[in-house]
Amino acid sequence: MSALPAVDELIQRYLDWLAVERRYSSHTLAAYRRDLTLLQQQLGDTALAELTPPQTRRMVGRLHAQGLSGKSLAQVLSAWRGLFRYIARQHGVVLNPVLGIRAPKSAKKLPHALSPDTMTQLLQADDDDVLSVRDVAMFELFYSSGLRLAELAGLNPEHIDFAGGEVRVLGKGNKSRIVPVGAKAVEALQAWLALRATLAAVDEPAMFVSQRGQRLSVRSIQQRLALCGQKQGLTQHVYPHALRHSFASHVLQSSGDLRAVQEMLGHASISTTQIYTHLDFQYLAKTYDAAHPRAKRKEK
Repeated sequence: MSALPAVDELIQRYLDWLAVERRYSSHTLAAYRRDLTLLQQQLGDTALAELTPPQTRRMVGRLHAQGLSGKSLAQVLSAWRGLFRYIARQHGVVLNPVLGIRAPKSAKKLPHALSPDTMTQLLQADDDDVLSVRDVAMFELFYSSGLRLAELAGLNPEHIDFAGGEVRVLGKGNKSRIVPVGAKAVEALQAWLALRATLAAVDEPAMFVSQRGQRLSVRSIQQRLALCGQKQGLTQHVYPHALRHSFASHVLQSSGDLRAVQEMLGHASISTTQIYTHLDFQYLAKTYDAAHPRAKRKEK
């Protein structure tokens, strides 16, 4: 085995290979460069071919102590593994000191759910102009059925079964599912469809359209929801996924049926849905503290 080129030269050759052979975007290449620069900095005087798994673990530990999250470190390790695989192919270095090394787990953040009272406040519509009617229909459906943002934006009128109170959506992995639609959402959707033709272009199939008559983008939905929250006097920022979280939390609080919530959310694994049990416990704990005669602490 011949001596390896300098680390910075190896990194550049690898990035060039990713750009040409794998056709990675400039954004992805910039992320790889950033992660591989961390490797170069952590190496110090250690030669790349002499790096061992214990040394790599210590490097990861130092980066974690400097504030890198488990998720960020997982991406860093992926970039490092790729570099060593490239070196093995090009230079015959068979040792990959990153194999088998995992990033520390990051603490799971609980999803942010709005209270039922806050949702009621958000969905109170005082205006009857066409855009407000459209927005109320969107947000009622969002909350009623726990849709993802992309699923909501991709809906067409034929996806709604008003008689059956259901909506058919195409979720992640092109998997189709049917979700119930509540009475309030059905009412709001019918009010919007009565006005939709005043905005929609003749050949536009989308359920929700912009002032220009085209399918409303996910970015526009985000902006309209934030504006709606401000108009209704909410002090917290309201974003689309909060409505999905609120749907899941409130249904679970009422039914306790985790499997049903999993199906409606379109989660492939129930472990993804189980995070809402933590929200449910928080809700129950607050109820207990407020209601149980021996839960309250005596004031000093």
